[in-house]
Parts: sequence; C-alpha cells; structure tokens
Amino acid sequence: MMRRAILGDMAVQPEVTQTAHHSGALLDHLARRMRLRSEAVLAPLGLRPRHLVALTVLRDGGGSTQQALAATLEMDGTNIVGLLNDLEAKNLIERRRSPEDRRRHTVELTEAGATQLSNVEFALLSAEDEVLGALSETQRETLYNLLQQAARGSDVSCPLD
Repeated sequence: MMRRAILGDMAVQPEVTQTAHHSGALLDHLARRMRLRSEAVLAPLGLRPRHLVALTVLRDGGGSTQQALAATLEMDGTNIVGLLNDLEAKNLIERRRSPEDRRRHTVELTEAGATQLSNVEFALLSAEDEVLGALSETQRETLYNLLQQAARGSDVSCPLD
C-alpha cells in the first residue's frame, strides 16, 4: 500500500508502508562477493580485473590502437599506458608503432596473452559457481540477459557486452 507524504511546501513523494525490494543493495552485495572471488583467482597470476577486461577487449577486437582501447575502456591516456605497461611486462600484449601513423601504437594480444586469458576465464567460472551456485543454468542465463538489458538501458557502457 502506498501513501503520499508531503515534503516541504509542494513536493509529494510516495510513502512506502510495506517492505519494498531493494535490488541495488542486493546487486552490490553480489558484485562485492564476485569481485572478491575474482580478485582471489587473478592475484596469483599477477592480474587484476582491469587487466582481464583489457585482454578480453583486445581478443574481441575492441581496440587495435592504444587510443581505440582507451576509448573502449573509457580510460584516459595516462591510465591506459600504465595498464598496457603491466600487460606488456607479462608478455600478454605487444605494442608497435603504427605503420600508417608513427604517433600511434597498435596493441595486439600475444599468443601467451590469449592462453592466459583462456586459463583465467576458466578459473573464473569456479568463482562464479561459488557466488551464483544457488541458481540453475537456466536461471543464470536469465539473470545474465536481464543484467545486459538493464545495462543497455543506462548511460553507462560495459565493454564486455
């Protein structure tokens, strides 16, 4: 049952008189659990979630130049350089000067990077199983589809779509 509450002189807000669902708090809780489990899987490999996102975008063709990758990941130039330095030091990516424009760098996933990404994605399945283990495969697929739909309806983009 909803009642109206008067706030100030003119504002009218609905007053909730029964328990409402608060999806945001629940999503935040699940995201925190997933983040902690994912970080635990990635840490022994010397990787962080942002590394995984960059490797995934490179594999999926989301950026062939450093600038395109920065735009896709919505990162500024300084941060993308640091991220790519980390990945290059681990031999997961390779940067080269663009033959068309020497001011630009092309970025490619190395064979070692592709292998590492496959291994990480497989390991992350166990983290997802721990967090979402109460859901059936059908329910997980429905959840994924609903989350994609919600993400598309907002102004915030997700590079892994």
